[in-house]
Amino acid sequence: MNRREMLAATIGGATLAIFASKGAFGVVQRSKFKVAFMLGEGANVIDTMGPWEVFQDVMLPGAGHSHPFELMTVARTKDAVTMTGGLRVQPHYSIADAPQPNVVVVPAQASHSEMLAWLKKVSADADVIMSVCTGAFQLARAGLLKGIPATTHHDYWDAFAAEFPDIELRRGLRFVDSGKIATAGGLTSGFDMALHVVQRYFGDEVAQATATYMELDGTGWRDGRRAAA
Repeated sequence: MNRREMLAATIGGATLAIFASKGAFGVVQRSKFKVAFMLGEGANVIDTMGPWEVFQDVMLPGAGHSHPFELMTVARTKDAVTMTGGLRVQPHYSIADAPQPNVVVVPAQASHSEMLAWLKKVSADADVIMSVCTGAFQLARAGLLKGIPATTHHDYWDAFAAEFPDIELRRGLRFVDSGKIATAGGLTSGFDMALHVVQRYFGDEVAQATATYMELDGTGWRDGRRAAA
C-alpha cells in the first residue's frame, strides 16, 4: 500500500465531498487552498517546516485534488533568505507578485515594514493568519492582534506583554485560535496549530489521519492545551 492509499484508508469514509461542502471558514470548494509562508531574515526553520510538513501531508481520498493545499514561500524580494542554522531558501514569490493566500504562516523572524504592510493587506481576504513562536510579534506590529488574545514562546511572554500591553497574552497554551487570527507558542506548537487549521477546513478525521501519518501522538491540536504533566 503506497502513501496515498494508506492515508485514504485511514480517513475511511471521508471523501472529497468534505472539500466541496461549506465548512468552518464559510467557504466552498476551491481547486487548491494557497498557504503562504512569510519569510524574513532569520526565520526559524522548525516554525516554518513544521506547519509546511502538516499542510503538505494532508490528503483527501477519491478522484480530483487529493492534496488540497498549495504551499509557497513569500519574502520581501526574491533574493534568498537565510533562516536559522544557515539554511538558505529561495522564495517562490516576492510581496510584489505573490498571489492572494488563503492561509498565511508567520514564523519567528526579523521582518521588514514592507512585509508587515503586505501581511496586513492580504489578511483582509485570507481565511486565517497564523503565527508560530515570536511570529506573534509580527502580527501585533501589523495591527492584527487588536482586541483579540494571543500567545507566543514562553521565553518571550514578558517581552511581548511589555511591548503590547493592550493585547491579552494567554500564557501556557499550545495555541490560541481567535478565528481569522491564530497564534501558536514556540517551535513545535506550530504543528498543533497547523493541524487545527486542517481540522477547521476538513474535519477531525482528516486532521487525525494527517497526525497519524506524521506519527504525532499528542492531542494539543484539538484545543491548544498542553498535556497534563
